[in-house]
Amino acid sequence: MIRIYTQKEQGEEWLRRYRGCLPVFACVLGFTETGLIPGISAAGRTPEDRKYTACADAEFLYYGPEYKAQYPLPPLAAGASPVLISRAVFESLKIPVHLFNAGLPQPPALPVIDLGGAPAKCLSGGAAMEITTVHHLLEQGLLWGERLATNIQQGYLIIGECVVGGTTTALAILTGLGIDAAGKVNSSHPVCNHTQKWALVQTGLEKINFQSQIQNPKSQIQNSIDPLELVAAVGDPMQVVVAGMAITASRSCGVMLAGGTQMLAVYALMSAIAQAYALSWQPEEIVVGTTRWVAEDPTGATVDLAFNLGKTPPLLATHLSFADSRYPQLRAYEQGFVKEGIGAGAACIAAHLSQDWQQHQLLAAIEAQFERLSTALNQS
Repeated sequence: MIRIYTQKEQGEEWLRRYRGCLPVFACVLGFTETGLIPGISAAGRTPEDRKYTACADAEFLYYGPEYKAQYPLPPLAAGASPVLISRAVFESLKIPVHLFNAGLPQPPALPVIDLGGAPAKCLSGGAAMEITTVHHLLEQGLLWGERLATNIQQGYLIIGECVVGGTTTALAILTGLGIDAAGKVNSSHPVCNHTQKWALVQTGLEKINFQSQIQNPKSQIQNSIDPLELVAAVGDPMQVVVAGMAITASRSCGVMLAGGTQMLAVYALMSAIAQAYALSWQPEEIVVGTTRWVAEDPTGATVDLAFNLGKTPPLLATHLSFADSRYPQLRAYEQGFVKEGIGAGAACIAAHLSQDWQQHQLLAAIEAQFERLSTALNQS
């Protein structure tokens, strides 16, 4: 049910360590105006829909399918939101969920921890966020990673995200860190829109005028680009929060970064931040967990990308399949739509690790969520 694509031994050791343990789930919600560009993302049919995707996913994750949401799940060109997968597992296994607002255009209609961030502007301008906001969000991430890990005795922390347009900001961060990522990231489209993403990233990176290089005497990478300046230029608010959380949490418990390309970018960013600011972290405690639709996406190169990071994390994926689902919206995943989001892949890995769930149990739980949602929509 779980396949390891990179760093096999380290991945197997991590899985052994946390077998039988229940995780805690933290999900960081963010926003970048990059996600409003026509055609950039399939996470919401129109740019207007995509403004509310993170709020909608968070409400569904928190309240479930019967709740009358202020922000209903947005219509998709095909498929169904990956939050159905996450919710099915977290509800069945009673996994605690903490939601963080790192910077959304509007507050979500549920209890979230507000980190005092702000939405990012489009990365093509090369000035996505204020540097002070980025520093503040890193501090918040470091603080919450430590706070969440303190309450985890035997288990591990899953950190997920919801940022529409986030694979494009991921490409920008990876490229800015000197990692060969062009043509390797994923998207919610069945065929990744690499040309569109790359053009935006090049435009953004060309406009950057880095004011400060790293002068910290403790830093191992003096005089190279300050990773926080890079985030301020072309990133999104989720990235630096998750990087901070994972750095401090890794000191005392296991961490699974939930997602594909976006979390590989966060991993690269963590490495750079830890070096630039002399922060201690435990790389062997960190894995990246996703779905096989991401890991084996024929229009991306996720595994290649993981190997390009310098430090390569173990990349794990659930082998969940929707080929036999009775719902066409779920079968759409097998055609390459949606693929992953809001911790879906990591949730399935967690169900297998803690309860030894197999394909049929996962599929039944996810289809039950879908059924409940369809019933609720038909009644309203």
